[in-house]
Amino acid sequence: MLGAIVGDIVGSVYEWNNIKTKDFPLFREDCFFTDDTVMTCAVAEALMNGGEKDDFIDAMKKFGRMYPDAGYGGRFAAWLFSDNREPYNSFGNGSAMRVSPCGWVMNCGFFGRTGLAPYVGRGLAELSAAVTHNHPEGIKGALATADAIFLCRFYFGGWACDYEKPINDNPAECKRRIKEHIEAEFGYDLSRTLDEIRPGYQFNETCQDTVPQAITAFLESSDFEDAIRNAISLGGDSDTLAAITGSIAEAAYGIPKDIKEKACTYLDEPLKVVLKRWEKYVAPWMRSPARGDEGYDDQL
Repeated sequence: MLGAIVGDIVGSVYEWNNIKTKDFPLFREDCFFTDDTVMTCAVAEALMNGGEKDDFIDAMKKFGRMYPDAGYGGRFAAWLFSDNREPYNSFGNGSAMRVSPCGWVMNCGFFGRTGLAPYVGRGLAELSAAVTHNHPEGIKGALATADAIFLCRFYFGGWACDYEKPINDNPAECKRRIKEHIEAEFGYDLSRTLDEIRPGYQFNETCQDTVPQAITAFLESSDFEDAIRNAISLGGDSDTLAAITGSIAEAAYGIPKDIKEKACTYLDEPLKVVLKRWEKYVAPWMRSPARGDEGYDDQL
């Protein structure tokens, strides 16, 4: 979740002033959080409140009205500030930029034992999108992002499988398997490199032209900061691209302490409160065999 927030803050100053390089200051004084951060916190609150349809709607409307000038898209803003509670068939990238908390409540232990996707947690990711972005592409973008986060937790976290050995000591193989899953499950083309994408890539607010690029930025990264820099260097909808990439990169690499601390200086107290609550809520799901953690399944 914090990975999405870091990406949003870093990318905030480049959304309308794209750069096509990885050489830039990670945090500038004029950086700020946007709707990506606000809605990510709303999804986290919805999960903590029960994860039902009304929880997502209530949390989004609550946080949206707390931060009315966060930079929402036109159709989402109209929904947010109205009494309407029905979705509006959007395929915008907002469903993917806010979904990251859902990727942390999917069951690695179940997947490790069975090889089957943990559909309870996956259903929450779909629901978090469908309350507004119920177009198939809007749902697909959210699910692809959540799956990427979950698979990073699983592979990079070193979860032992009944049918194979952990591969967390082989990042290239981890990424190969994640790429293979995303392409097979969602039909996204992840064959183009960042160098091939970058020259002609322009601002785009759709899932289908944001999520694959964000995933590629992660796949070509060497660490968390490098992933954020990759995303920003593409141009386009910079804050959302970096939010999606950052949410995936956090699950693979973690976030360096100095980056965490700096990002939090841009947040106000209500958002920090949600983060603190979320850290306690999600702690059982953040355990990893690679760190010698046990007791995962006891927490579900």
